[in-house]
This record gives sequence, structure tokens and C-alpha cells, in this order.
Amino acid sequence: MARSIRLDAVLVQAVIAGALSFSHLHDLAQAAGQDGWKAWAYPVSVDLLLVAAWRRMRTDGANRDAWLWFAIALVASLGANVATAGMLDMQDVPDWLRILVAGWPALAFLGGTLLAHAHTPAPEPNPEPEPAEEPVPDLTVERAPELAPELPPADSGPQETAPEPAALAPAVPVPPALLDHARKIADAHHAQTGAPIDSETLRSRLGVPSALADSIALQLA
Repeated sequence: MARSIRLDAVLVQAVIAGALSFSHLHDLAQAAGQDGWKAWAYPVSVDLLLVAAWRRMRTDGANRDAWLWFAIALVASLGANVATAGMLDMQDVPDWLRILVAGWPALAFLGGTLLAHAHTPAPEPNPEPEPAEEPVPDLTVERAPELAPELPPADSGPQETAPEPAALAPAVPVPPALLDHARKIADAHHAQTGAPIDSETLRSRLGVPSALADSIALQLA
């Protein structure tokens, strides 16, 4: 019940204030040479611009244009209230005021158009709640008992040695003439250096592939 009475009182106060401001704007427009329906259109224009700017400010508080047009409409409304309170001679309005009143429709049309077509920011999506992390159970790791290394059994007998692998047969067949020529080169190398020739030196001397040089070196050993 108390809320209903408070709401009604606010509405009555708003109606009274709006009617007084509407009347002052009408009287100022009429004194500035706007007669008939035009004098009544001026307060409607000012109040609508004020309401449009206020709604745009509530939608996008960072919009500077909304704040600018709200200030312009508020100055126009307050200026009319002050001017009709005896600050100006309503029978002899100065020329600059007539110019302002005559130019107000174009200014109000520009402000209303800019406010109506201003970009409305998209609402930010509500972030999805992050899933609660399940607590990780404490795990106790038990070490397995270390086993003593097994010692090899004592053997007093002679140990058998593994037989040496037999020499591998050459994988690449070597022509006899090439083998004889390679043997001569190997003998000359051994006479000069005192060491047997290796497969790399043999490959460079004969100009043969590595596999063939290895096969020749195996047969010359």
C-alpha cells in the first residue's frame, strides 16, 4: 500500500513539473513569433529530445552524443523556465532569442535522428560457470623391497670359449682380373707403408663402389 502511494505521488509530481515546463516553452515560443500550433509543437520537441537522449544514455552510458543532446535539451528547457520568470521582456524578445527559437526544429531533428540511428552495443554473453574441479585423492606409493642380486654359481672347471665366427663369404662377386689388379695395389701399398691396405684406400685407388671394395679387401685379407 505504501509503495502504491509513493508511486502515485511521483507520477503527480512528474505531471505537474512537465505541465509547467511545457507551458513555459509554449509561452517563450509564442513570444518569439511562433503562433498557433507551432508554439505548442516546441515544448513537445524539447521534451521528446530530452526523453530520447535519456533512454540512449541508459542503454549506452558511454555514448557521448547522448550526453550532448541531453544537455542541449535540458538547457533549452531550463532556459525557457528562467526566461519566462521575468528575466526577459516577453513583449519585446531580443533578436538572438528569435533566431534560437526559429532554428530549434532543425537542431532537434538532427539530434533525434542521430539518437535513433546510433549503434546499440550488443549485450555481453554471460560467462558459463566453470566446472568444479574434483579433488585428487592422495595416493601413497609403496616401494617394492629390493631383491639382492643373484651371484653366478661358482664353477671350478675351465670355461668354454665361444667359437669364432667363420669368415663371411664376399657378398659381391669380384672379377678375377680386378682381383689380381687389386692384389698388386695392395702389395705396393704394403711395401710402401708396411701395413695392409684398407677398404677405403682400395676403393679410392680402384674407383669402385664401397660394397665391391669391401668384398675385394675381404678376399685379400
